[in-house]
Amino acid sequence: MITELPRLLGLLPPGTLPAGRLVRPEDGGPPVYWLSDEPVEPALWARLRSRHDDSGLWPLLLTGLPRDERRPWADGEVFPAHMTAPDLHDAAELLARWWADRAEADEEEDAGAEADRVAATAPFGRRWPGLAEPGDPAGSAGHVAEPCPGNLLWAPARLGLVPASRGADTLALTGWSGPVNYVSDAGMLSAVVRSWEDRFGAQVVGLGFDTLHLAVAAPPTSPEHARRVAAEHFAFCPDNIEQGAGALTAYAGQIIGSDTWSFWWD
Repeated sequence: MITELPRLLGLLPPGTLPAGRLVRPEDGGPPVYWLSDEPVEPALWARLRSRHDDSGLWPLLLTGLPRDERRPWADGEVFPAHMTAPDLHDAAELLARWWADRAEADEEEDAGAEADRVAATAPFGRRWPGLAEPGDPAGSAGHVAEPCPGNLLWAPARLGLVPASRGADTLALTGWSGPVNYVSDAGMLSAVVRSWEDRFGAQVVGLGFDTLHLAVAAPPTSPEHARRVAAEHFAFCPDNIEQGAGALTAYAGQIIGSDTWSFWWD
């Protein structure tokens, strides 16, 4: 579908987009996304998102590395040829494996490190609790009819457009490598985000150098449900807990009713 990008852009009504250009990936091949020359107002994301079914283009708000704003998006520091298709992966299997890799004991860790790890994953410990039940949009205190991208980003963002049937797939299609120190294949991350799209009404709004921002229509609204969702977040992005809330139960309290989920990888 990437080869369709110039054609799809040409079908947009005149004046829809600000000045911008096609960006080719560092590892070669055709352009994989269109990028605006300058930051845009978040409202433009919402307008283009509402047209996705007709345009086939998923909008992204893209931010760069704070000390070098051109990386990765303006420089094309992306590697789509290195990513697998999300269809090849099962979200439940991936999360269970990542949980085990992070939660199980390391032969070389000392007693203090083991205690910190067990505390971080309480009340589940080493046991993977399985996928959380879907959220209920009608009963969610944090439910929003349309996401508000301005609530997700704290820095000016350029607009990106990616030919994709769903937002989750943009992680793999763009060749984004932000979490490379944890997971090098964005196709795996896309598979998990697809599951969140289906169960929680998650929508990919923005990507940074190593950050991911989602708007969520059906977040957890009870402590128990939030703990199960938090376990998925821990498996997906341990830094959210280990370098953030410190413990899974504390993190769960942060996401109850929250219509935004953000992830950051060291």
